[in-house]
Amino acid sequence: MSPKPTKVYYGSVIPGNRGQWSAFAAKVDEVIKKLDFSTITKKDKVAIKMHLGNKEGYQTIPVFFVRRIVKAVKDVGGYPFITDTPTAVYNAAERGYTQETCGCPLIPTAGIKDTYTYTFNVDFHSIETLEMGGVLHDADVLIDLAHVKGHNTCGFGGAIKNIALGGYHGPSRWGKIHRIEQALPYWDADKCTPEHAKELEESCPDGCIKYNKKIHQLTVQFGFCNQCLDCLDADKEVGCLQIKQENFSLFQELLALNASEVLKQYDNDKVFFLNFAINIMPLCDCWGFGFPNVLNDIGILGSREIVAAETATLDLIGKQKIIESMMPPFVRLNKKKNLHPFQRMHGPMKNPYIALEYAEKLGMGSKNYELVEVLAVETTKNKKGPSKVSEPAPSFY
Repeated sequence: MSPKPTKVYYGSVIPGNRGQWSAFAAKVDEVIKKLDFSTITKKDKVAIKMHLGNKEGYQTIPVFFVRRIVKAVKDVGGYPFITDTPTAVYNAAERGYTQETCGCPLIPTAGIKDTYTYTFNVDFHSIETLEMGGVLHDADVLIDLAHVKGHNTCGFGGAIKNIALGGYHGPSRWGKIHRIEQALPYWDADKCTPEHAKELEESCPDGCIKYNKKIHQLTVQFGFCNQCLDCLDADKEVGCLQIKQENFSLFQELLALNASEVLKQYDNDKVFFLNFAINIMPLCDCWGFGFPNVLNDIGILGSREIVAAETATLDLIGKQKIIESMMPPFVRLNKKKNLHPFQRMHGPMKNPYIALEYAEKLGMGSKNYELVEVLAVETTKNKKGPSKVSEPAPSFY
């Protein structure tokens, strides 16, 4: 007998009526209500982990919605705070996130110097330990508030990525996690001459292959590779290079492991997951500049279980058609139409469901879910709405 499906609450961006009560903001409120914040007890310290963006980026979750979530936490007696990396928190005001606009403090996940951390043993290939942000370790409640977008390394950035990368200090993220693809061998130096290595470097249209002649070392930057496999064509007579699924999967497996470690800090009834599938870009907010939206806005998804929330999000995105006219030229779409949209953007080996399979094995939840739509168009479109535009009080006329 299969386990009972996990409920994932969904609110579409499409209103069914002119009434404000059928608009997206009302649906966000309804999803929050369905999640039931009553398990947040009085004076619980509630970490709202989100991505606050970077530099010229402006497509993170609007503060308009963040403020509503903060208020909902306060209404049940919790003490909310927003948290992200020190750099993101320090520059958050440039994107409109302040204590005044959000309604609560903004605190770096690992302190102002990115050194307040807790070490855990991971023993994963080349990585022995990682440093989790101490603020996440200390909180009583976690609200994983994710902006959904593409990601060049794992295909998809959602709730798992939000805590699996953003929940760790900088040296862990950049010095360890983002280098894990190199842990499995893919190049045979003995078979490869310097001349052939140069040919391989020049064969990559995206510059993902780098060759250091001084030390005779060839490196593939898997995070930028879209698996066109032009390099393997150039190597077919020599056979010194491999582009394997395993190298790409390592990153997603580690993301699941990292997210699992963060969630272990909380009781099961103290975690909530909210995915905002709006302003869906091909790359992560980390890049720090704006992109065209390459998929239609979908809405908000909320659940008490991370795997169900992520699976439902990806399934809804999978039904969308890419807006190809909006795709930047440096994102080369795979021609196979049967791939998930994020695989078409970042390559077939960057299947966004891979992290969910690992997460399921780690006991983080099930991909078996029931999608429960709130204030659906079909239920609100025939209700009586306003016949004209009006401005509620106070009025200046």
